[in-house]
Amino acid sequence: MLELNRKPLHSYLLAGLLGVVTATVVLPAAPAWAQVRTLPDFTDLVDQVGPSVVNIRTIEKVKASGAGSVDEQMLEFFRRFGIPVPPNMPRAPRPDRGQPQPDEEQPRGVGSGFILTGDGFVMTNAHVVEGADEVIVTLTDKREFKAKIIGADKRSDVAVVKIEASGLPAVKIGDINRLKVGEWVMAIGSPFGLENTVTAGIVSAKQRDTGDYLPFIQTDVAINPGNSGGPLINMRGEVVGINSQIYSRSGGFQGISFSIPIDEATRVSDQLRSSGRVTRGRIGVQIDQVSKEVAESIGLGSPRGALVRGVEAGAPAEKAGIEAGDIIIKFDGKQIEKSSDLPRMVGNVKPGTRAVVTVFRRGGTKDLPVIIAEVEAEKPVRKASSPETKPPIAGPAQALGLVVSDLTDAQKKELKIKGGVRVDSAEAGAARAGLREGDVIVAIANSEITTVKEFEAALAKIDKSKPVNVLFRRGELAQFVLIRPAR
Repeated sequence: MLELNRKPLHSYLLAGLLGVVTATVVLPAAPAWAQVRTLPDFTDLVDQVGPSVVNIRTIEKVKASGAGSVDEQMLEFFRRFGIPVPPNMPRAPRPDRGQPQPDEEQPRGVGSGFILTGDGFVMTNAHVVEGADEVIVTLTDKREFKAKIIGADKRSDVAVVKIEASGLPAVKIGDINRLKVGEWVMAIGSPFGLENTVTAGIVSAKQRDTGDYLPFIQTDVAINPGNSGGPLINMRGEVVGINSQIYSRSGGFQGISFSIPIDEATRVSDQLRSSGRVTRGRIGVQIDQVSKEVAESIGLGSPRGALVRGVEAGAPAEKAGIEAGDIIIKFDGKQIEKSSDLPRMVGNVKPGTRAVVTVFRRGGTKDLPVIIAEVEAEKPVRKASSPETKPPIAGPAQALGLVVSDLTDAQKKELKIKGGVRVDSAEAGAARAGLREGDVIVAIANSEITTVKEFEAALAKIDKSKPVNVLFRRGELAQFVLIRPAR
């Protein structure tokens, strides 16, 4: 678009005499991607959030140490960042005092934390305060307080401690749903005991699975021993995570660090503050991922959901009718994209709550109501007793490399199943798929079977040139395999 300049009349007359027409070209604005972006300035954030970050020292009473002891300054390396240390490893004597006496107080470790409320509640990592006889919290103004441990949850690695103070500068909690990959974030903590150290980077990934209940935030922010428990802060000055772990082979930062999402941490801290403990829901199933090949072969389509490999006797899942071999695709109407989604969803539900579990079973879906129970110590998986010998039955199954036989009543009772066929021999394709003697096949090609006769009938209907899906039990656990035809 051309736009004439607004100039006095004599200017145009002069231009006309010279034979020149003046005009101004109005150019469109440069696209956003072409604009030069400067690096962010974190100084205001440090002034804003810095006073809310605290240093945490822990002290414990130790016995006299001997040979093979470990220097206290290295404990944070060993305890959390990639180098295993036995829990009973003795502490090294301090050179200026010689061998410590029994029950002598010694520094145990250094970590970080941040102020949740103005009346003294502080959030940190559970591993920072674990095993401590005394916790010392130091503010940025150098005031020190002995803290009381309100509660700690090892599963989420979140802890809350309380100091007797008021009018403290509390942090602002951010919305984790607004956090984007590539966004700038900042950490403040005490790496190697160096208080109020500031580092920055970007969010590398979200929903990173490294634990049962936590979809971690992955960043490239420099996190080192002593940063544990400190806040991860966005550019709005809000806490979006707790710095918890690093990926390291040396004990030092190597470009990858993990933070607990603040929404998960807040959910835990609220329970710790109200009752000192965290309650989680459970339904009593052992689960596994669903592979692409299995999903396609059973008609599920895309690999999604959680494959139920086993159901605990008397657990909510068993009472609801969930069976080994089911694939849980929804929990209370929410999609299960991967198996790790299920324990997080169930764990966040209050015990005693009624929920609906949607399962995919032999080509169709079922909605099963279940009453959520409370998490307890895991029960060991029972081994199946030695099966009673029975003459094997051979037939078309041998084409797959299988020799099978009917189950005895005792075996059915032992495994708590209505039927199936026992694998007496597995060779060729069956052996390559992972089947072995003693396994119990309960379904083939999406058809449930209870006897060898049903097994042979189902086998006769399948296309022998294509892989066939087999659902089998090994002890109390169920699993899918694909038996491929010989080439």
